[in-house]
Amino acid sequence: MLKWKATVDKCRMSTQKSVRQQADTVEENSLRLDREKAEQIVDALNTELANSYVLYHQLKKHHWVVEGAEFRDTHIFLQEAYETIEGGADMIAERAQAIGGVPVSGPTNLEERATVEFEGEDVYDIRTMFENDLEMYGDIIESMRDSIELAENLGDHATGQILREILVEVEDDGHHFDHYLEDDSLVLESAVHEH
Repeated sequence: MLKWKATVDKCRMSTQKSVRQQADTVEENSLRLDREKAEQIVDALNTELANSYVLYHQLKKHHWVVEGAEFRDTHIFLQEAYETIEGGADMIAERAQAIGGVPVSGPTNLEERATVEFEGEDVYDIRTMFENDLEMYGDIIESMRDSIELAENLGDHATGQILREILVEVEDDGHHFDHYLEDDSLVLESAVHEH
């Protein structure tokens, strides 16, 4: 009896679904941003959102697989970096929704929208992983600057400001990746060379 009721409830749920707004559509918004302008901005925001989640997943992967003498500090740094990206992604998604859009969320949509490419499932040495991350940070920084310019040229200064705040954090983390990749060290040369 319980199994039959679960089946009936499941069927009832599937027939009662109604789409409130289709993906890739923009509705009128309470912020009084012209619909045509909002469509362009939502499109740009969804690209930024997709890029953010590609980077987020790559950083998360690196956080899980990092090894070596610098493990602890690197592990913590990567966690802070992916949390920063996730926080920015949340702000981007909420802004897209506020101006009448639907934030991209599914894996297929994210992959189609992203202009950056995930490095893949393989595990690399720390330097290679960080070089891949730094490259993606650079691509995202350039894309975000373009999206800021687009939003402001269309009169959406609030979206420009939101993206600018995210950009400051993204640039800061990208700069830290660059520092990790430098060859300077406090380790004495005699400590790393055999006698």
